[in-house]
Amino acid sequence: MTNIRHEPVAPTRTQSLASGAAIDTHRHDDHQIVYAGRGVLAVTTDAGSWVAPGTRAIWIPAGTVHAHQAHGELELHLVGLPAPENPLALETPTVLAVGPLLRELIVAYTHSPGDESPERARLRAVLLDQLRASPQEPLHLPTPAAPLLRTLCDILRADPADSRTLAELGREVGASDRTLSRLFRGDLGMTFPQWRTQLRLHRALVLLAENTPVTAVAHLCGWSSASAFIDVFRRTFGHTPGTHPKG
Repeated sequence: MTNIRHEPVAPTRTQSLASGAAIDTHRHDDHQIVYAGRGVLAVTTDAGSWVAPGTRAIWIPAGTVHAHQAHGELELHLVGLPAPENPLALETPTVLAVGPLLRELIVAYTHSPGDESPERARLRAVLLDQLRASPQEPLHLPTPAAPLLRTLCDILRADPADSRTLAELGREVGASDRTLSRLFRGDLGMTFPQWRTQLRLHRALVLLAENTPVTAVAHLCGWSSASAFIDVFRRTFGHTPGTHPKG
């Protein structure tokens, strides 16, 4: 990448983004926690994309070149942490579960960024304790490096409802399903069905944030029925798509 914007200090603040709005590619010398109190946030790097609804936050390590995209009206909460302070010991972007207490801590902490009071310092300490206790979530859609795999993944990104098998897709890109299976495991660290499910869930979150009906989301993302989609969604996010926070 060229002309990457460099903001040394990762800000701590609350800001609103209109649906479809973006924050262009940039990097910080600090770590950053990004959380969408409303809407769905997508963070993209060279390594892939991470999508977080209102029950998830994204940890962005210092120096990571990234961009933000809003889906639905976004209420964005940003928490900056100095580079030496890495409470999670994470060196790659990671999605974290956000329970009710952590949500309220993030919202409260980002609403008064200029406050240097002892009370705020205690709030910050509890916030970091809660972060350390937050389960990490496998909501990462990695970007392939292998050109062959990139071509195949682009086909499915264009239409997540494409239900062709790996062998059928292989015939289109000129590779056997065995070769492609090996590439998925070696390049992306997951199987083809795992990657396709991640892709479909990412697209589903975006469509739900845009107030697309659940049945339509299931169809557009390739599930055989609304009930099959609801089951996968509930197992992944802990609630049904019908009760998912809207933008």
